[in-house]
Amino acid sequence: MSTPEISRLRDLQFRLEYWLLRGVAGVVRSVPLDAATHFSAWCWRRLAPRINPKRHNRALDNLRIAFPEKSEKEREAIALAHWENLGRVMAETMRIDQIIAEPSRLTIKNPEVFNRYSSKLGPIVGASLHMGNWELAIWPLTISGANPACVYRTVNNPYIDQYVRYQRRDLYPGGLFGRGKVEGDHGESQKTARVIMDYVRNGGRLGVVCDLYDHTGLPVPFFGKDARTVSIPAMIARRVGARIWMARCLRIGRDSRFEIELKELRVPRTANQGEDVKWATAEMTRQFEAWVREFPEQWMWSNRRWK
Repeated sequence: MSTPEISRLRDLQFRLEYWLLRGVAGVVRSVPLDAATHFSAWCWRRLAPRINPKRHNRALDNLRIAFPEKSEKEREAIALAHWENLGRVMAETMRIDQIIAEPSRLTIKNPEVFNRYSSKLGPIVGASLHMGNWELAIWPLTISGANPACVYRTVNNPYIDQYVRYQRRDLYPGGLFGRGKVEGDHGESQKTARVIMDYVRNGGRLGVVCDLYDHTGLPVPFFGKDARTVSIPAMIARRVGARIWMARCLRIGRDSRFEIELKELRVPRTANQGEDVKWATAEMTRQFEAWVREFPEQWMWSNRRWK
């Protein structure tokens, strides 16, 4: 088979995947939001461990590291609850625009942190974790008029990738930086780290979800065991003098209602830049651990965290 024929078949596959996604999204968007999320949660809790036993076992292995004092039954319950939360997130992903169009669904737990800087924002790096619906952790910056951008994992299917970007346009008016390259309005493909550094240096506000394993990251303690952790937020903040806003988006109850908690992390600026970055990364991870311990059922245990 010639290269052009392979390309055409590949494009056909991409288009079929895209229209399948649009069909599913159409069904999800045709029913009341909470009904859609409840049904998706019900399905994921029962089907995900069977369809993807590898990831379910990874969740249990991670829970054994984090909570050795808990029984296997307790860890299984957390793993199933985490699948339920991911099911809700999946449905909500297709309706992000509708969620943020209803401000009553989103509250800020500690508005004093937000109010302190909302009218005088400088360069900011927002660091969040995969908890509740993590997409919405950037919402305080969005409503402040800060025009935040974010770093996200690009989808191999270009049609689906474009759809994902379009769905998030109101939440990230500053645009989306594809992981490993930069797409769209931010210019031609370039190394993400260099481009986002310049973006924040020039006054931009950037959101990064940074609680999973990164083979190029810094090893810092997480639940008592070193885990290689994304250090980009600390590195950027240290180099350009930006603030780090850590954010947790916590689901309240079983519906699509959320409470966003903000904490400011001040990055030291000593003569040892490397130590400053490692300290800030460790402090950020320590806060993430505290948040996960409080509501473990809302964190993404099925992803890789330790090597």
